[in-house]
Amino acid sequence: MQRTRSPAATVSLRRLFPQASFVGCADVAVSRAVASSQECTPGCLFAALPGTVHDGRTHVADAISRGAAAVLTPTPLANVRVPQCVVADVRAAYSELCQAISGFPSRRLGLVGVTGTNGKTTTTWLVRSILEAQKFGTGLLGTIEYSDGQTAEPAELTTPDSRALADWLAAMVAARTRYAAIELSSHALDQQRASGVQLDVAIVTNITRDHFDYHGDLEAYRAAKSRILSMLKRGGLIVLNADDPESAGLAEQVPPGGQVCLIGLQNDAHVSARILDESLIGTRFSVTHGSEQCEFFTPLIGRHNVLNCLAAVAAARHFGLSLEAAADGVATLTTVPGRLERVIGRQPFHVFVDYAHTDDALRNVIAAVRPMTRGRVITVFGAGGNRDASKRPLMARAAAASDLCVVTTDNPRHESPEAIIEQVCAGFDGTMTGVHVEADRETAIAWAIRSAQPGDTLLICGKGHERVQVVGDERIPFDDVAACSQHLFHYRVPRRAAS
Repeated sequence: MQRTRSPAATVSLRRLFPQASFVGCADVAVSRAVASSQECTPGCLFAALPGTVHDGRTHVADAISRGAAAVLTPTPLANVRVPQCVVADVRAAYSELCQAISGFPSRRLGLVGVTGTNGKTTTTWLVRSILEAQKFGTGLLGTIEYSDGQTAEPAELTTPDSRALADWLAAMVAARTRYAAIELSSHALDQQRASGVQLDVAIVTNITRDHFDYHGDLEAYRAAKSRILSMLKRGGLIVLNADDPESAGLAEQVPPGGQVCLIGLQNDAHVSARILDESLIGTRFSVTHGSEQCEFFTPLIGRHNVLNCLAAVAAARHFGLSLEAAADGVATLTTVPGRLERVIGRQPFHVFVDYAHTDDALRNVIAAVRPMTRGRVITVFGAGGNRDASKRPLMARAAAASDLCVVTTDNPRHESPEAIIEQVCAGFDGTMTGVHVEADRETAIAWAIRSAQPGDTLLICGKGHERVQVVGDERIPFDDVAACSQHLFHYRVPRRAAS
């Protein structure tokens, strides 16, 4: 099914950007804008965005040769024969222009934006589940899929680029979708991909170290995450995690007119929970909001998922839903692809595939299954190449909470898998004796399955829902769930544990 599309609006740049300066004209009327010269068509505007490798200003001539009728640029350009609109922040301006051309669709949606190091995907899926349980059409944009409420496609990025984001939000409005939940990555926030988007609810799940290869340090990473606060509609709600100091600390930065809702299990919060029962079947917990209380059940396991539930409940309450209605939607979501996704087979032990690719996420998933595991916790994990190398030994320290660690390859990209593994293993302190190294990921999974005993829990971490492994410039088909299923089909209970 094709996405429903609304006609594009014609936008006056003078009116949209009153502080801009113009070269070769007094104003520019725009109904199509692109940031790639190869996508230029006659009459469109080309946005000359700065990049990590290429500067868009070097592609202006190519854009004009393909029909670009105007250029959006951070500096005036010489020898350019088409009108120029010069703005201070060209990334933010381009994103806002895309939203304007699409009719500022976020203003016509009940929109929830979720950022944080971990939990973005699960939280957005919970928000959608709660709203859809009440028969409200709900769109979704995130790591796994993009959906306008009627049509879904596999996601390319956690947060789409500026133009695609505007197109998807406009498609939701055209499809008469009432609500939407979107993931906002730190990269997207830093790059202003969502400038011009307005949120009814902004959720910050947690802030722990990640993407330091891009941001440099925690301060810059935190600053990128905090940009979500500026996207809040007047009277909107910001949901912060009282159990995470970095998230809770953003309460001091909430803009005038914004409301703050703290969620938590351990600390005082506006929406709080008490866990009543945990098992590998799910989690039962009570939720308190003001004077109201309701018992919830989620098929998701782990304390971290209860916090994700609370964030979604807070959003639902902002939209006027009762705790009982929220509980119905939470119970409906049985699984999120690649998030502690159970792999069922004939084996006498539990197998889960999880996207955990940070040390904090690894700690969370190991802690989630530990109380329900009679035997050992076995964790298969690696670290991605061409990404923050400083977190590699931290991954090992987190995984050391397992009884047996199998260190393998994640997405090595252009790095040596063996070199990455060596850096990971440097994090083991010498007291961890249960470490097995196998660079080939499928062989590592097979070895872990053969090694598992009745009562054990096996965690396959790092790639989650992903269906490819990135090696060099190649994207090789690889699916952790499929690999587990294949080897579990041939599983036979060993007479003794593998050495």
